[in-house]
Amino acid sequence: MTGLPFGEWLSQNQLEIIFRVQQHFLLSIYCVGLAAAVGLTIALLTYRYVTIPNISIAVIAILFTIPSVAMFGFVFSLTGNALLTLIPVVVMYGLLPITRNAIVGLQAADPAVIDAAKGMGVGSLRMLWQIRFPIAWPVILAGLRVSTQLTIGILAIAAYVTDFGLGIFGFNALNNLGSVNTGNQALACVLFVAAVALFFDAVFVLVRRFTTPRGVRV
Repeated sequence: MTGLPFGEWLSQNQLEIIFRVQQHFLLSIYCVGLAAAVGLTIALLTYRYVTIPNISIAVIAILFTIPSVAMFGFVFSLTGNALLTLIPVVVMYGLLPITRNAIVGLQAADPAVIDAAKGMGVGSLRMLWQIRFPIAWPVILAGLRVSTQLTIGILAIAAYVTDFGLGIFGFNALNNLGSVNTGNQALACVLFVAAVALFFDAVFVLVRRFTTPRGVRV
């Protein structure tokens, strides 16, 4: 027995697909937003130092190397709650590119420019907002862009522990290997996760174009 043609399968499951796309889209926004808040806070608190930024990045990088399936399983064993497992774990995996790029960007200002600004009486907050941050913005935005793509992919893996997002199609395909519509479910997971990722990537291209000062564009 063969499965339905992919187009027909999509037509029969369009309501669930739309619902899953919306879930994946919104969860991506929430998780990237939280990762950005945490990562930028770490960067702002540490960029002035020499060793602390390196230690912070090293710790986050070590956490990043842990297989996501293992991390989801471990955190779920502690919380017993799907959302309390999904959100912290996905945010953790989104931290590395944001934190690292923010620290590098904030440290990238020319020392001569900083010294000149200090000589003109520019305070630390104004220095951060008017000099360091505009210079760092393209690098920070690149980190956000990479983090968003990672988040979208990790959210698909989160179907291992929770019934949220597009990953459930991929999980069902693996869980029912050999069934008539396994291929359709797997293909739907791949195509729609990729579509969400491409949408966000296009948004970041536009944001970069319209928010990056001309003097620091590359």
